[in-house]
Amino acid sequence: MDLQIENKFFVITGASSSFGKAIALELLKEGAKVLMIARSKDKLSEAAAGNKNASILQGDVTTDETLQTLFQQYGHLHWDGILINAGGPPAKSFMETTVDDWDLAYNTILRWKMQLLKYTAQKMMNQAYGRILLIESSTLKHPLQNLVLSNSLRMAVAAMAKTLSRDIAPHGVTINILGPGYHQTSAIDRILARESKETGLSVGEIKKQIENEIPVKKMGMPEDFASLALWLLSPKAQYVTGQVYIVDGGLVRFPL
Repeated sequence: MDLQIENKFFVITGASSSFGKAIALELLKEGAKVLMIARSKDKLSEAAAGNKNASILQGDVTTDETLQTLFQQYGHLHWDGILINAGGPPAKSFMETTVDDWDLAYNTILRWKMQLLKYTAQKMMNQAYGRILLIESSTLKHPLQNLVLSNSLRMAVAAMAKTLSRDIAPHGVTINILGPGYHQTSAIDRILARESKETGLSVGEIKKQIENEIPVKKMGMPEDFASLALWLLSPKAQYVTGQVYIVDGGLVRFPL
């Protein structure tokens, strides 16, 4: 299928690893032009090496400084799509958290996305076209133990995106969310390490238990996850907006 994204311009945050990197690289394979944003300049340079359609911006996208740099240096371009993606807060139970943990989680999960969405939504409405895609978590449908910070604030992001979707849809702009389940990423490595510490089981044993619960019997790969992301970022997805898609190998049991 021709996704009609050749020579289109996309902004990808969290682009140096995991989902962000996989999606950026798949966009480049399709002939798109991609701005890759992440904290690690070395990892960005490695990921973008040898591709004339790739440009990089080093910085922490959750900070005002990096967002302002993005707006000032790349705001004059036509943004066909944006992937809003970054890491999450540490794994903790509710009783382990402090007020400071919640304040930090708000900044990590919600605040910067609100700022970036306000800018992007207005820009794309002015263009009369745009695709916005956020990566959150399957916990939007199935909260996980010891992830209370992520469970709570990602719901706020989903509500924000759903509300915004109705405002921007008449202007040719869509917004959707992908919620990954267990995938082979650094985030999962941290979760497995915590579970191992708490249970005394090895990381390998815990991983096997999880995979036995997943109907497809394995964790996902970021490269597979990227295929749905590309479609949602393309003109082909013009009639899809305000939706949350869980990509988890069938683990979540709830139909909605």
